[in-house]
Amino acid sequence: MTTTQNFNTWLTCWQPNPEAKLRLFCFHYAGGGALIFRNWPCYFSSSIELCAVELPGRGKRLLEPAYTKMKPLIQALSLALHSYLDKPFVFFGHSMGGLVSFELARQLRREYDLTPQHLFVSGCRAPQIPDPDPPIHQLSNSEFIEELRRYNGTPEAVLNNQELMDLLLPCLRADFAVLETYNYQSEPPLTCGITAFSGSEDQQVSQAEMLAWEYQTTADFCLQTLPGDHFFIHSHQSLLLQLLSQDMTNVLRSLIRLS
Repeated sequence: MTTTQNFNTWLTCWQPNPEAKLRLFCFHYAGGGALIFRNWPCYFSSSIELCAVELPGRGKRLLEPAYTKMKPLIQALSLALHSYLDKPFVFFGHSMGGLVSFELARQLRREYDLTPQHLFVSGCRAPQIPDPDPPIHQLSNSEFIEELRRYNGTPEAVLNNQELMDLLLPCLRADFAVLETYNYQSEPPLTCGITAFSGSEDQQVSQAEMLAWEYQTTADFCLQTLPGDHFFIHSHQSLLLQLLSQDMTNVLRSLIRLS
């Protein structure tokens, strides 16, 4: 029987596995939560333990104030996750989650001299490329909702439900504030490999912006293009997880060779 374990308020693991050789931390997109990764563990080897990150302001943390700036968010994440980095680990992040996982990897390197075995970024432009779109987090509710409709990540039924949107808007605004006030600072590239996943019809992030992740690593880089728009993480989930599972198997093989 599958069990759920809350390691702390930041992490949920649906299939705890103390014998796992590798820990996969998954970071959700703006407005999302840990539940988007609920069925992912069944796609991976029993040697991999999946831990889903949930930021404040949503899900089981709905009553907690959401972060609106990247730096304090990363500092809090570094403190919260440090004790769970006692075995080799990798990061996966989609959209906002990709940027958060990248900055967390750099923070862990600075603070603890720890580095992921691999960084998987999905639907997220390389951090050194400024966001070309004007900020939206301070728009009126009606204008903000119209911008969310353009992203095509929120069901129309939800966008048209005023009571539900009143509940979701503070978290969404906070997440967009994190992204739109982000200020990239140059540091040496990461020493772990980076794999980027891109949607062929993504109107928010171009192929060129995804390819630019290559400059953030001294190790191997790979760009994998999937069908779908910015939220191919849902529309083509099975294909994404098949590719991710293959890559994770390669990471495990590398660990075995080095052991």
